[in-house]
Amino acid sequence: MRAIFTLALAAATALPALADDLPPGIVSARLIPGHAAADGTRVTALDLQLEPGWKTYWRSPGDSGVPPQFDWSGAANVAGATPLWPTPEVIDSGGDRTLGYHDRLVLPIELAPHRPGQPMTGPVAVDLGVCENVCVPVHVTLDLPAPDAPGTPADPLIAAALARMPDRGDAALDCTLADIADGVQVTAGLAAPAHPDAVAAAMELAEPGVWVSQADLTREGGRLTATADFVGPTGKPFALDPAKVRLTLIGPDGAVEYQGCAG
Repeated sequence: MRAIFTLALAAATALPALADDLPPGIVSARLIPGHAAADGTRVTALDLQLEPGWKTYWRSPGDSGVPPQFDWSGAANVAGATPLWPTPEVIDSGGDRTLGYHDRLVLPIELAPHRPGQPMTGPVAVDLGVCENVCVPVHVTLDLPAPDAPGTPADPLIAAALARMPDRGDAALDCTLADIADGVQVTAGLAAPAHPDAVAAAMELAEPGVWVSQADLTREGGRLTATADFVGPTGKPFALDPAKVRLTLIGPDGAVEYQGCAG
């Protein structure tokens, strides 16, 4: 399989939120208490503050980069966790384009309980990559605090991050699939006029273990076309379900996601 990320320095010590002895590039890391809903779910958020000029990664960063990954097994009563990703920045560094965040990431996360009404608290392990000129793998253990009391105003950091989530497009993608040596190349197109300012694209597959290359975005004859390679665990062509393809178009003022190919 193609190389995904080259890491030059390890920082694997488990760390509490706002610890003094943090890995290079990180100023502070914590989970925001957030709020609980009447159905028992709650929203927390990873609040990661970086040194000036440092970056971390979006869920599908491109050819390189390691997005945040969470292990909730140490936290009590957490049945499921869904990150709610804000629109990423397009980051160009030495000819390498990735998708991520400079200086600070506030990543809302919706939590579902095993037992509604019971507390969801405890340690949460987080693995991520941060980069300046050198990329650093980071492992921290953060405390999931109790949510804010009922009636407390929504946390403004979480509210601002939720407002920056990509919009949902309602068009179906026109896709073609072609086997390549180590997987499947997917080309997804749609009419361009709705996205005159799109400067980058990301393609994903709703299936674990599939690496996706940085998408090439082109315009021709009133259409936008994005092309990327999908490489599975076997390193060979595989049966890719077009309905599971997701395309995100990113511009200076936000992003739009499209799910599934037509036909």
